[in-house]
Amino acid sequence: MSTTATPRVEATHRGLARVWIDFESGLAQVPVIARLQSGRLRLEDYRSLLFNLRQQVVHGGRWISRAASNLDHEELRSLFIRHAAAEHRDYRLLEDNYVAAGGDRAAIRAGVKNIGSEALSAYMYHAASQPNPTGLLGAMFIIEGLGNRLAGPWAQSIASQLGLGADAVSFLSYHGENDADHLAMFDHALELAVIDEASSVSVVRHARVVARLYRLQLEELDNV
Repeated sequence: MSTTATPRVEATHRGLARVWIDFESGLAQVPVIARLQSGRLRLEDYRSLLFNLRQQVVHGGRWISRAASNLDHEELRSLFIRHAAAEHRDYRLLEDNYVAAGGDRAAIRAGVKNIGSEALSAYMYHAASQPNPTGLLGAMFIIEGLGNRLAGPWAQSIASQLGLGADAVSFLSYHGENDADHLAMFDHALELAVIDEASSVSVVRHARVVARLYRLQLEELDNV
């Protein structure tokens, strides 16, 4: 958090921290994450994770770009555009990892979203289509926070448990190494966006919704 953050931004950070604690504790109850954390992950679990994430991640740069087009604040719009540029090809890493883990590239490219991914993607596009959708910073906090805090350890654990090489976990490794920079951008964007109590409430609410839908996306891995 910036040392010059306003009281509203500080309050927003506290709200986001509470959402994150609930999100991370909830993830531990998701079957695929529970298996990962207990050392019981199966290769088919990991391939399913990659397969399902790809169907949602392919839209990431698109909803960020849509949100940028609806922002009036020029600097915020520029930050969103840069973020979209950094994210819009991430799905290719997922495809490469899927192939390295024994999957078929044509199959993952032909995949469809699971129920959770459908809900998450629909919510992102809906929110991004609103005028001045600064609340989506809450969504970015959850997604980038997952990359910054969890993706690196997950990559190491998956590689160790399944005997996979770096070419099979590069998506998670990349986000573990780079999402700290994305969160720094988030902090700056938050200082620009949170100008009143309503904007603070919107950011935290978006984070709470996305945290639940992201968890649903992972829960559905055992139902497809």
